[in-house]
Amino acid sequence: MSAEDFRLAVQRLLNQVGHWETGRWEAAGPSGGTRADHVYGLVQRLADLGAHAEHRTPRPVPREPDMILPDQLRVMTDDLLAAGAPDEVLARATADVLAVRKAL
Repeated sequence: MSAEDFRLAVQRLLNQVGHWETGRWEAAGPSGGTRADHVYGLVQRLADLGAHAEHRTPRPVPREPDMILPDQLRVMTDDLLAAGAPDEVLARATADVLAVRKAL
């Protein structure tokens, strides 16, 4: 998968969740937790992939209010792309984004 495939997958997820109000974020997600928990998990995984691509230690992403999740997703996407992650990392990230999108 390419950087463009990853960017497109994230954009589709953002189109799906970017307008959600608090109630939709708080709804039950797949396999426990809330929808917000699942998107936050994705944000953290993307941050971890970016850290590995930059050869630095992964750090926890602050858990902000749910309405901030689309912005956090955008930032982690931009960071991963700026890190020059190899195609296999972008393929894994794209698969993760698609899985979360489908589950929501």
